[in-house]
Amino acid sequence: MNDQANKPHLITAAIQMNSQQDIEKNLAAIKAAISDASHQGAHLVVLPENCCSMGEQFATAERFDALSATIANYASTYGVYVLAGSLPCPYRPDGVIVPDGRLRQVSQLFAPDGTRVARYDKIHLFTATVADKHGSYNEAATFEPGTQTVVATVESDHAAYQLGMMVCFDLRFPALAQRLRQAGADLLSAPSAFTYLTGQAHWSLLLRARALDSQCMVIGAAQGGDHVYKNGDIRQTWGHTTITAFDGTVINSYEDSELNNAIHKDNKNYALILATLDKQTQQQGRQKMPIFDCHRLA
Repeated sequence: MNDQANKPHLITAAIQMNSQQDIEKNLAAIKAAISDASHQGAHLVVLPENCCSMGEQFATAERFDALSATIANYASTYGVYVLAGSLPCPYRPDGVIVPDGRLRQVSQLFAPDGTRVARYDKIHLFTATVADKHGSYNEAATFEPGTQTVVATVESDHAAYQLGMMVCFDLRFPALAQRLRQAGADLLSAPSAFTYLTGQAHWSLLLRARALDSQCMVIGAAQGGDHVYKNGDIRQTWGHTTITAFDGTVINSYEDSELNNAIHKDNKNYALILATLDKQTQQQGRQKMPIFDCHRLA
């Protein structure tokens, strides 16, 4: 029993938010969630896509550096790794301004001392027609796709873990999850803002499928509920934040789109779930079914 307790492990937290277009209120929720996760023993906290604002991408992008610094400060204050879901950014990783008036959708990992460990620019941009109030989605009209996969090191409990970084629509592409595993990933981050209808149909399935494809833990931190835009439009997201094990089993999930529903009457502006990655158990599972020794097409 003592051997089990002393095994290296990584406690992960996934945050569900209902971000609106008030950045300061969203930041307050982010800070509270990180504090809560830290006090519950989390080593890594994953925020959802568009954590600082749903919509208003260009106005938010003007504050990219300041918002990044604020979230980095939260990581330092509470002594945890923070995966800042995504923020719109006006420049590429090399500092060059994104051409054609577009942005990059950027996910960042901050260390417990506040330094930035990694930046991942979302590769696959959401393009779909959905039978909801919004109708047509074309993320490429606003964003330029990233070009580089990213695996970053998270250190905890005297052990190192390799985090493969994804964002939302990336979940639909198994080759990305497989490539991240081939690059050494132990777990995958998937901050997301799935529409209500696509999430209802595919969210849980995709998280489990990518876990099976890669034999990695997959952390799906989601936006959920109604997001009211300044022009009066309303976008609905699915929520149901979920953490899935390497074998496709769901370890923990928040089973709702809305915050503060009839079951969860805590009046928090976020929901929090936790799960522990036992690297030894995951490695044993990989050895029992060594799919990456058998793969012939990737």
